Amino acid sequence: MSKKLTITVTGMTCASCALNNEKALTKTKGILNANVNFATKKATVEYDENVLNVDQVVKVIKDNGYDVEESFLPHHEEEMRMHHMHMENGGHVHEAEDMKKTWRAFLGSVIFSLPLLVEMIYKFHAGVMILNLDLAIWFQFILATVVVFYFGWRFHKMAFKQARHLNANMDTLVSMGTLAAYFYSLWAVFNGRMGYFESAALIVTLILLGKFFEAKSTGRAGEAMRKLMELGAKKARILINDTEREIDISEVKIGDVLLVKPSEKIPLDGEVTEGESSVNEAMLTGESMPVEKRNGSKVFGATINQSGVLKIKVTQVGEGTVLAQIIKTVEDAQGSKAPVQKLADKISGIFVPTVIALAVLSFVGWYLAKGDFTIALINAIAVLVIACPCALGLATPTAIMVGTGKGARRGILFKNGESFERAKNITMIIFDKTGTLTKGEPQVRKIMINTADFDGDENKVLKIAGSLAKNSEHPLSRAVAEYAQEEDIELAQFENFKEKEGRGVAAVCPARKTFVFMGNKKMMEENGIEASWAERILEKNEIGTWLFIGIDKKIAGAILIADEIRAETKNVIGKLKKMGLKVGMISGDNKKTAEAVAHDLEIEKVLAEVLPSEKEDEIKKLQEAGERVIFVGDGINDAPSLVRADLGIAVGSATDIAKEAGQIILMRNDLEKVTEAIKISRQTFRTIKQNLFWAFIYNVIAIPLAISGALNPIIAAAAMSFSSVSVVTNSLRIYKR
Repeated sequence: MSKKLTITVTGMTCASCALNNEKALTKTKGILNANVNFATKKATVEYDENVLNVDQVVKVIKDNGYDVEESFLPHHEEEMRMHHMHMENGGHVHEAEDMKKTWRAFLGSVIFSLPLLVEMIYKFHAGVMILNLDLAIWFQFILATVVVFYFGWRFHKMAFKQARHLNANMDTLVSMGTLAAYFYSLWAVFNGRMGYFESAALIVTLILLGKFFEAKSTGRAGEAMRKLMELGAKKARILINDTEREIDISEVKIGDVLLVKPSEKIPLDGEVTEGESSVNEAMLTGESMPVEKRNGSKVFGATINQSGVLKIKVTQVGEGTVLAQIIKTVEDAQGSKAPVQKLADKISGIFVPTVIALAVLSFVGWYLAKGDFTIALINAIAVLVIACPCALGLATPTAIMVGTGKGARRGILFKNGESFERAKNITMIIFDKTGTLTKGEPQVRKIMINTADFDGDENKVLKIAGSLAKNSEHPLSRAVAEYAQEEDIELAQFENFKEKEGRGVAAVCPARKTFVFMGNKKMMEENGIEASWAERILEKNEIGTWLFIGIDKKIAGAILIADEIRAETKNVIGKLKKMGLKVGMISGDNKKTAEAVAHDLEIEKVLAEVLPSEKEDEIKKLQEAGERVIFVGDGINDAPSLVRADLGIAVGSATDIAKEAGQIILMRNDLEKVTEAIKISRQTFRTIKQNLFWAFIYNVIAIPLAISGALNPIIAAAAMSFSSVSVVTNSLRIYKR
């Protein structure tokens, strides 16, 4: 049986680290799949629990020279809420503490490096000799030793760990560069030559500064995720025998009754048992307008009760809550990789060894050309410290972190990193009509009688239709059944009820021993009923769906059921056309009815009379014709089509997040969110491409410049430090667009 585990890995400093861990995990027997994300510092591992346990999975990472945050290991299958509490109170604290340590190390390094920088310009001499060396040189030696081996110890420690496992990463490059400059300077000053202690110290200082800004920027990229985690309530007011008692959220159980007063946060998902109020659900759905709640209404944890007092029976706790599902979806997306990352990963896998080889070749080339060991070494050091695998590793995940975070804040959930790439080159968007373009609440609009073949009135037709409809859960049948109930129609008891998908319903009337039918024209024709009257009705091109009522071999009448078009539909279709997309609609309605709706909404492509089981095939046909298709449907019912499309957008309800198909889930039924989702997808993927371009171009330009001798190691270190920061900063621009 396979199991999924998410582990926070400590000690990763560049893309090569993530790739080393990924390789070590994937080649381990029993691990089915592994993905290690440098930006989030997370390893997502799917393993066979019959072969491995959690400790053995962790051991693979530790044996590879890295460590993990023990508190993230689910040894006792802690509930999701406990994990989230740790994420907020522990994970974020760890990141903040790590950032503080880097800042303190940088400040200390600056204090000890500044005299070396000043000495590089003014060349001080104390005139006091110790072991044939001026006291000023001894002072430089002490300052550089502190910076390189105390403040820069993290680089050497990690480089040594990697060397023991025959791996190399960014720390290897920094360690090799600083140690080469330090030990060469040590040899040089004792042999009457000029040392480069300031280069060794300033390389460490500048890279520490870059690491601090990188951590700070990456932290900002994950800010939306932290805000999501902070939404959850910490305490709940529980009612026991009408007595209020405040308890920790982790102690609440399903079935408990909570009391929530005005302006308080609703602690967990539940159902209102008493009271009326308006609830602000913007934090989950992005909808700013409050939603009215009364007895029987569903409410969700982390939303804000605004006006009245509510009693709520808890229906979900822990990982079952909507907030927990949203967090899990965003976490999974942020931990995943976009397909475009594959090229960067391949390069990252050979990046560090290649740079080391280029540095060696640079040294040999300069030494042979100039015969000067010092020049050759300085240029080799510049090659080592200017190369930046970090930028390659941060290019994709930071953009995904910001894109998913922005979407979550607006009620748009991206299920994985692939969602963003799938939005590129889309040519057509297809909407499912019922429940997507329409409100999904069909109502009876008109009843017509076939006076030529039926001796009866509207009530008689409605009695037959309602008696058939009461046994069906189809939305059109429910509309008929509800209307019959409103009209106080006494229903009959039919036998041998059968429902045919995409056609209608049939039964036997025991009183008359006759077959009765309710459905579309196809249903009538397939049961041998003459349908010319139905054809004439359909020619009226009225917006809605006609259900025909058949008795034996004749049509008795027809009921027009219409579903109200969403208010924003026409405006959204106009926006999509401006974005360069063709717009289409798929429906089970007859062709003329569907065309009438499409004409009203100015939709170009109409796929009508399509059975639910045929929708996926229609999407496939469009793809085979060269279209790249977005399909927008109402979630679970349209799952095959959402999966088949190049990009599936589920206009779902908050309660179905975990079950939804497709790559993007809209938390509320608002088509404006479709255009937002496409825009965020395109912005994020465009940013990923920009990041990868700059990460590649930086290394393509910088390394040859260093080999050519155009850069000294200090400038190289500064350039390397800020290359990764620029990538993260570019990702943060997604928030502002």
